[in-house]
Amino acid sequence: MGVLPLQYAAGENAATLGLTGRETLSVRGLDGGITPGQTAMVEALTDDGASSTFDVTVRIDAEAELEYFRAGGILRLVLAQMLAG
Repeated sequence: MGVLPLQYAAGENAATLGLTGRETLSVRGLDGGITPGQTAMVEALTDDGASSTFDVTVRIDAEAELEYFRAGGILRLVLAQMLAG
């Protein structure tokens, strides 16, 4: 799949959440699929085992973007369509 674009909640950023960039991040709440503009939860796990969670908005804003994401990017989608047709 492609890269899932996520946006912090208003007023939040890496600094306000205490993120250093060394955490392992897991996105939760997408088991039922992705819909444009939905909210998900991110769990940040540090090397010492501490974890924190915060909400994000999935920044896939249109059905076409969702189709690109599911295909693994626009290039893969176009190539698949060319090979199929």
